[in-house]
Formats: sequence, structure tokens, C-alpha cells
Amino acid sequence: MSLKSLKGRKDDLSSPHRQLEILSEGMFEEGELPTFKDKIAKTGHFPLKPKKLEILQLNLGYMCNQVCSHCHVDAGPDRKEIMTKETMIQCLDVIKNTGAHTLDLTGGAPEMNPNFRWFVEEACKAGINDVIVRSNLTIILANKKYHDLPDFFRKHNVHVISSLPFYKREKTDKQRGSGVFDKSIKALQMLNAVGYAQPDSELKLDLVYNPAGAFLPTNQDAMEKDFKKALKEDFNIDFNNLFAITNLPISRFLEYLIASENYEDYMYSLVDAYNPTAVENVMCTNTISISWDGWLYDCDFNQMLELKVDSKIKHISEYNEDILNDRNIIISQHCYGCTAGAGSSCQGSTT
Repeated sequence: MSLKSLKGRKDDLSSPHRQLEILSEGMFEEGELPTFKDKIAKTGHFPLKPKKLEILQLNLGYMCNQVCSHCHVDAGPDRKEIMTKETMIQCLDVIKNTGAHTLDLTGGAPEMNPNFRWFVEEACKAGINDVIVRSNLTIILANKKYHDLPDFFRKHNVHVISSLPFYKREKTDKQRGSGVFDKSIKALQMLNAVGYAQPDSELKLDLVYNPAGAFLPTNQDAMEKDFKKALKEDFNIDFNNLFAITNLPISRFLEYLIASENYEDYMYSLVDAYNPTAVENVMCTNTISISWDGWLYDCDFNQMLELKVDSKIKHISEYNEDILNDRNIIISQHCYGCTAGAGSSCQGSTT
């Protein structure tokens, strides 16, 4: 596979089928890329099987007030896909009858779903111990109807996980758009003001770091110390944990890799950093991902590639945990991103 031929097909990358095709064509100038299946088989991890279900991750829609360069969901203001209240009710029925202890709400900007607040309230009534909202932060300042989100989050003890690519303006705005850093800082200060990440407070505020280029994240603990020091000194901001997440070679990031001629090197860097210990705790083993229209996936990344679960149960309306637990997890070359180095998941490093 030549970079020239890949760049010539850039316009096709909006198609999940085309992305999978490119990922599966593992012949590069430096040699053939080993398949992820063969790699995990050699370390005794194939087939990859689910463990006890702990997390239900719901994508409430692809609509977002931002258009970020690395977004694997390809979210933006022009996206119309939104989870309906009917599908939310089906998810609530599952939540009430599953052993999962965490509800992880993502998007797009999940707060832009018109039934977002109702759903959070109903999930809390259903007894979910940990309701996570993955917020881009700027949504809080995007429109006056969102300005009270910090108070809403506090009232329902929502665990806020916020995207902040870096603690400096230039890198953050380069990845997420002009003015995003300043708005993010203001939103974090608003969350601190209502009690998030404060001493003796149970309100949890975590940050997510994604590398801005074609490289893997460095040590998560060391980065967390740097973020905490810089944000405290410069803006008097506190947070609990930093999650370092590897960018997977799909959607907009795949387009970037190909356009910048970094695709081959990046794929080899993922393979070279393969860590069998990380495989044991990949998020697809304890998580079910549910799309805006109710389909079931092993993870959020498989959802974007339209790789539904390998089970006769494929939709939330027919959910059966016993049958789902007997499935094999679907894998492809993008899975190297979750098993490189210290591992990567929506909760950060896995080792």
C-alpha cells in the first residue's frame, strides 16, 4: 500500500467500510503489518471474550458545538443523529435489570440531546452508582440554556469527564478550534465553584488528554502532575484524574494520518508498542456501547466502524445479557491503539 494511493482515496474515508478496508490492507513499504488477531493469539488472548459487565456507554447523538480535528465520531453542529426518548426508555429498562454500575454518556456533546436532563434524572432514580457525562466543557458557555449545567451536574452527583488536550492555549486551540481553551478554562472554574474536585467533596472532575499529532501519549501519571501544577498555578483550577487516551486510526484522525503521510509510521508505532498486559483490561471486555439508534457494539470505536456485536442480540430492544456474555469480541487493526504502551480506554491507561 502506498501513501500516494491512500491520499488519492481520502474523499472516501467518511465510509466506515472504506476505513476498515484501509486498515485491513496491512502491506507497507517496510513490510507487512501483523494482524491484531495473530498478535493477541500469540500472547494467548484470542478469542477476546467479555468479562462481567460494568459499564453501559451510550452515545446520545453526534451533534456537537465543536468540530475537533481528532474526533473519531466525526461530530459537529451539522450532525442530526440524536437518540430518541423511546430508545432512552429501552436503555433505562436495561439499566434497571443489569449488574452494570456505571452509565457513561457520550456524544457529540451529550448535553445537546433534548432529553439529556430527563435521562440523567431517570438514571439516578434507577440507582446507577456512577453517571458519567463526557463533556467538551465549551458547551456550558455555548448558549444560555446550558449555563446552569454545573449546578445540574452537582445536584445529581454527575461524574464529569472533560476534554482538555493541553494546559496551554496554542495546542488546545489547534486541535479543537480558536477560543476553545479560554472557554474550557472558564467552564472548569465554574465546575470548581460548585464543588467539583474540591477537598472533602464527592463531586468528581476528570480530564482527558489526546495527543495533538501522530504520536502516542506519554506516561499518564507524569502528565497528570504536569497538568495539575500548570492549571493550579495559572488558573487556580483543580481536578481529580487525568486520562491519557491514544488516538485510534479511524475517522478524522485517519484522514489526518494519511494527509500528513504519517499513517504507516503511526501503525508501526502502535504494533511496536503492543503490550499483552494491556489486552487483559481493554474496555470492550467490561463495556457495552449503545449507538444513538440503539444498536449494540463492543466499544465506541467499533460503533464508528459499524461493527455490531457478534451475537444474535444486536439491539437494545432485545437485550439479553446472558446471550451477550457468550459472544466473541470483534477486533480489527484499530484495536492496536487500545493495547499500545500502558494501554488506552475511556478511563485512561489500562495497566
